[in-house]
Amino acid sequence: MEIVLSADEEQSKTEISNITITEFILLGFSDVPHLQRMLFGIFLLMYLTILMCNCTIMLITRTDPALQTPMYFFLSNFSFVEICYVTVTIQRMLMDLCTQKGTIPLFSCALQLCLVIMFGGMEFLLLTVMAYDRYVAICNPLHYPLVMNNKVCVQLVATCWISIIPVVTGQTYQIFSLPYCGSNKINHYFCDIPPILKLACGDTFVNNLAIYVASVVFIMVPFLLILVSYGKIICNVLKLSSAGGRSKAFSTCSSHLVVVVLFYGTATITYAQPKSSQSESMGKLLSLFYTILIPLLNPIIYTLRNKDIMVALKKLQTKLSTYGNS
Repeated sequence: MEIVLSADEEQSKTEISNITITEFILLGFSDVPHLQRMLFGIFLLMYLTILMCNCTIMLITRTDPALQTPMYFFLSNFSFVEICYVTVTIQRMLMDLCTQKGTIPLFSCALQLCLVIMFGGMEFLLLTVMAYDRYVAICNPLHYPLVMNNKVCVQLVATCWISIIPVVTGQTYQIFSLPYCGSNKINHYFCDIPPILKLACGDTFVNNLAIYVASVVFIMVPFLLILVSYGKIICNVLKLSSAGGRSKAFSTCSSHLVVVVLFYGTATITYAQPKSSQSESMGKLLSLFYTILIPLLNPIIYTLRNKDIMVALKKLQTKLSTYGNS
């Protein structure tokens, strides 16, 4: 049976399709209004902890002579990127929890999305570079100072930035070139790809394909390179005759491996799986995990399982105590 729309219904449908959205509304945690103040306090405390821990890592890796090595150079860059990544997401969420207004202009939403993808992608690339650094240090220790000199370290970090920026810019432009003519309510606490694409009126097949390809290039390929690096590391470590040498090599790599598993696990579930199989509430939960919880755990993992950093922290504490007493 053919359904015939009335003239008023046809006109209403046409008016809706012609509406151009100039701002979005981030729903965030509006479904639990009684918990807004508590959530604000919890997330603010977590944000300040992340800032303090990562800034401390950056400070000691730049000032302590014992930490002037490629591994800690990359860790310092990782901490900087982590601060930027968390700031882009949490600051907006804290403001919305405080004001209970989730409106965000289209351009601001596009900028936030661009920065989130860029800093997130940089973290994956830096984790790969850090795995390569451990591979050279353990498998080719005699050539390590030559292969991983200061110039090479700077070039590796610069290459990561140069490779991620054009891809992220192009993908953001592609996403926000789509028509958005229906609802402007994003069921999320920041502008992320899956919830934004759900609001698009046009065909998103090309966008989803581009996201899948980017996920493979910036998530799966680096992950495979990390697996290869650690596969060779494990083979070389097992050949060591000294039990102490094996223990030291594994302890050096263990913290990095834990961070890799946490990052790649949540990112693969979020971006590499079909979007139809992921509920909005599950998407928000996963986002909380990789935007707040993992960045909170990373400095703890790197400091508690690293003797050099613990020694540097004690030195810093001694210096601060000396200055305080004088």
